Amino acid sequence: MSKISVIGSGFVGATTAYTLALSGIAKTIVLIDINKDKAEGDALDISHGVPFISPVEVYAGDYGDTVGSDIIIITAGAAQKPGETRLDLVKKNTMIFKDIVAKLIKVNDTAIYLIVTNPVDILTYVTYKISGLPYGRVLGSGTVLDSARFRYLLSKHCNIDPRNIHGYIIGEHGDSELAAWSITNIAGIPIDNYCNLCGKVCEKDFREEIFNNVVRAAYTIIEKKGATYYAVALAVRRIVEAILRDENSILTVSSPLTGQYGVTDVALSLPSVVGRNGIVNILELPLSQEEIAAFRRSAEIIKSVIQELDI
Repeated sequence: MSKISVIGSGFVGATTAYTLALSGIAKTIVLIDINKDKAEGDALDISHGVPFISPVEVYAGDYGDTVGSDIIIITAGAAQKPGETRLDLVKKNTMIFKDIVAKLIKVNDTAIYLIVTNPVDILTYVTYKISGLPYGRVLGSGTVLDSARFRYLLSKHCNIDPRNIHGYIIGEHGDSELAAWSITNIAGIPIDNYCNLCGKVCEKDFREEIFNNVVRAAYTIIEKKGATYYAVALAVRRIVEAILRDENSILTVSSPLTGQYGVTDVALSLPSVVGRNGIVNILELPLSQEEIAAFRRSAEIIKSVIQELDI
């Protein structure tokens, strides 16, 4: 009988609420937005479809309605504009988050806080620091979507079901992220070995092309239609399912690091065990030395931005 509150009823927040309603994972979904009419309209629109899905109560509320929520999902903030990087958003959204999180913690300090707003790694760290919540109870959507994009593009290239492709995008959810090629595999077969077995002659730069398409995916979609929201809503649904079902699933969520690869005082994405209490454990992968160095560079980029913030 789970309750989920979604803060922000823009493209991502509304689509997330709709996706969660379809999933049947929650009994109650609350939409909260500074534009109350928008939240009320989205709640009504979703509610009118309830006769076609599992019973769920969807309504618009305010911060007081987050009481009793198992998970609070924050999607509110300034949207990324065409040509704007996720890091360009940081100061605007940090100010917004300091206000939102302070109000939320006053009424619910027992929920798991799932951050989706960009730049998600920095805002996950900001939320962790200003909320005072225990370690593991604040996490970001991180590179869960990036890893899905990676697997999808590999599936198209290799003509294999993406569910049988195992690979991760780690680090920042943004321009400094990296693909962990050294451990990417298909049915347990390392990607290099699989390329030799499948008989397909791959271009030498196919890895670079696939990775660049992952990194550029959001920019491409924003240029074409103004925002991304369908796939990220599905990624959020997957994280929520792992939490509420206590699945101990391994997902590349973002969370404050505690020394993995020598990195601390920053939130980044690594494969992490996710269960009922949030982050259970962060896994250190057997990465190549080049990948470890790239991961550390990603951490330094995010750290340099965090150090300029007043948190």
